[in-house]
Amino acid sequence: MSNFILPLNTTVDNLKRDPILDFQANIRDIDDLIQLTFGEPGFAVDDRIKAVAKVSIDHDRSHYANSQGEVNLRRAAVSYFNRHFNLKFKGIEDVLVTQGVSEGINVVFMTILEHGDGVIIPEPSYSPYTTSLTLAGGIKIPLDTSKNDFKITPESIEKTISEASIPVKAILINYPANPTGVTYSNDELQAIADTLKKHKIWVISDEIYAALTYSGQHTSLYKLLPKQSILLTGLSKSHAMTGYRIGFIFADSKLIAKMLTVHEALAFAVSTLCQDAAFAALTVGEDVPEYALKAYRKRRDFLVKTLIELGFQPVNPQGAFYVFTKIPQKFGNDGYAFAVDLAKNAKVAVLPGEAFSKTTPNYIRISYASSDNDLKEALKRMKNYLQNGIKYE
Repeated sequence: MSNFILPLNTTVDNLKRDPILDFQANIRDIDDLIQLTFGEPGFAVDDRIKAVAKVSIDHDRSHYANSQGEVNLRRAAVSYFNRHFNLKFKGIEDVLVTQGVSEGINVVFMTILEHGDGVIIPEPSYSPYTTSLTLAGGIKIPLDTSKNDFKITPESIEKTISEASIPVKAILINYPANPTGVTYSNDELQAIADTLKKHKIWVISDEIYAALTYSGQHTSLYKLLPKQSILLTGLSKSHAMTGYRIGFIFADSKLIAKMLTVHEALAFAVSTLCQDAAFAALTVGEDVPEYALKAYRKRRDFLVKTLIELGFQPVNPQGAFYVFTKIPQKFGNDGYAFAVDLAKNAKVAVLPGEAFSKTTPNYIRISYASSDNDLKEALKRMKNYLQNGIKYE
């Protein structure tokens, strides 16, 4: 019930704060805290990209941009993603430039969903998906992956659809996944695609971490299901450009035209200078993800090995830059309390598993995106905390 004199939108009034941000607020006043929470790459933006942004400012590229995205950026995006992920987008009308994938997911939901439509979201999942879905009038249909190595399967999709009590309009798949880092082989994706093709539902594929796949080639669901897929991606993770807010929606040009009307109402356009920097990222900065990937792979190996030595049970990530792990058995099943205690006593901030799913209360998520020094110091602190026999109450 609203405390305001005049009424609010009921959906917004009843909306709970995102659990990731809520947890961060609970620990923000702790001094000397090493943050292993957000997916914020610790790398600086490549100098070649920054140079283009500076030139853009000097040339007064400060006016309204093309609302769908600057033509040269859309052309570069089509070329880049076609080449790197073996896709077959026809041209610049197949892509929409958004304020990161965050706006992109809102645009997609608001375009395809009617009030009360169901969207299957495999869990554990990135929690803001649920907020965006609620704001668009959709209803989450969770698919629990915790008992199947955190992967969806044709069988789990069939079961979820058959048991759904509301119309299933879409499925949202994120891989490599946040928070688990799991991804899929081409054969696994083909089996999933065959199942989804039968059911004729929208397939929203968030592949923001595609360039950060540790072995083998990332296969896009869009490649396997072009007629019913919507591909979400961007430059925040691959090029450490989180603050530039560059996202892309790829889809059939007729659907992009419909989504453009929603995007124009929400944001109108992404800033011109950020689009110029994005163009540089996809051209002269095309090699940036390669050196980032090497660093992340090294950190992953170091982190997983150390966590096992300390009594954790981590999922070994195949992509992205997170480790999702069970806490040591001696601390029970309350990952939230463990994360709070770790922040207070070890000065290390991680996220509790319940922020991603109710089915993983005894897990935490550790981001290794920030820096080598932060990760080493954090693990040193965690080791001291655990081996000193601090009891948890």
